[in-house]
Amino acid sequence: MSTTRAPRQKAPPGTCDSHFHIFGPYDRFPLSDSRRYDPPAALVPDYLAMAETVGIERMVVVQASVSGTDNAVTLDAVRQFGLHRARGVAVVDAAFSDAAFKTMHDQGIRGIRFNIATGGGTPEEQLAGIARRIAPLGWHIQVYADGDKLEEIAPVLAKLPVQVVIDHCGGVMSDLGTGHSQFQALLRLLDSGNAWVKVCSYRVSSKGQPWDDTGANVRALVAAAPERCVWGTDWPHPQMDPCPEAGLQLDLFRDWITDTATRQRVLVDNAAKLYGF
Repeated sequence: MSTTRAPRQKAPPGTCDSHFHIFGPYDRFPLSDSRRYDPPAALVPDYLAMAETVGIERMVVVQASVSGTDNAVTLDAVRQFGLHRARGVAVVDAAFSDAAFKTMHDQGIRGIRFNIATGGGTPEEQLAGIARRIAPLGWHIQVYADGDKLEEIAPVLAKLPVQVVIDHCGGVMSDLGTGHSQFQALLRLLDSGNAWVKVCSYRVSSKGQPWDDTGANVRALVAAAPERCVWGTDWPHPQMDPCPEAGLQLDLFRDWITDTATRQRVLVDNAAKLYGF
């Protein structure tokens, strides 16, 4: 479980953490048998302590690969946080009924995650079919993929009948540079008007701690689509050693995006539109 030091300045009112996970308690919410790692428990009170330190007021719980398609832990977390400030992104497969989707909508779910990078979720070939089924709900498809895979599937994503939200700066490693074909494919996807990107960037760092080599990626993405970038902590930073700190990540974002109005859009306004706050 990761804690954080306070940022130099707290996040502005209404700031939304658009990407984090809750793990456990495991006696109630066991991990999937098909998981690829064993995260320590990271509970709602732990998250709220971090959020208070950073100044986060809204939050989007993302179902992690280790929980498979049993979304109970995510739905319970959204319930605990309350729909006045929380939404969720679920993991499903084609076996889920439309009635189940409607129930999940009422419980705060607003998107379906396809985790292509680490697996444990919806098969890639179900992208188009599930997108068609969730379109009437106004949900989006969230995609976690490495940069080479994202480049491959970007034309498919651009044609889906729903908005598409790309995790972790598109998985394009910082040392490739923003002129690389992977990054250019991400920019073209943003240009389609159908895509959003989460500028939670440390997973695309080529240098590691303090993960400050990703600034060019973040600046380029925000410049390309300031109205369709959202920020997230990726708390509790699974499989990271050492763990980033959310307060430091907010400081870096402020250093990279110096215009106050643009920061307000990315930290507050865009997420309010995307998730329906």
